[in-house]
Amino acid sequence: MKKILIIVEDQAEDLELLYPYYRLQEAGYQVDLAGREANLQYHGKYGVPYESNMSYEDVDVSDYSGLVIPGGWAPDKLRRYELVKDIVRKFNDQGKPIGQICHAGWVTISAGILKGKNVTSTPGIKDDMTNAGAIWFNDAVVVDGNLVSSRWPKDLPKYMEAYIRVLNDENRGNG
Repeated sequence: MKKILIIVEDQAEDLELLYPYYRLQEAGYQVDLAGREANLQYHGKYGVPYESNMSYEDVDVSDYSGLVIPGGWAPDKLRRYELVKDIVRKFNDQGKPIGQICHAGWVTISAGILKGKNVTSTPGIKDDMTNAGAIWFNDAVVVDGNLVSSRWPKDLPKYMEAYIRVLNDENRGNG
């Protein structure tokens, strides 16, 4: 499997969506964008357009090596979709890498997968993370098993370096 899923919705932080999208392609992965509808155009917080190539309903977690959840305001919408929460839980249950940055922790909170996990996020949702049972750190990136978390756009290089390392370790283990 050399495929990564990014779940999308309007108002994602543009850099937190596009930097991983292109960086993962550079690393040799096919990257799919799943939205509430296939072939629907979405817009980031700063107006950058991007288009889903599949719907949440079309996602088969077994087809993917990992999941990326961008931050911004999109996670507040994403966490309301039962299908999205189910996707996140399935990735977690299968031990596949999940990347979350900034406000993306809202999605993993709503999916119920953070209890006892070491994480980071934007400090603005620190209380939400700890109330969900996570142990929060103010670090550029925190890796806890299959979960890779980061704070904000300026941490993207360290975040993607760590995510790709976890992804590659996971793929070697399955080969």
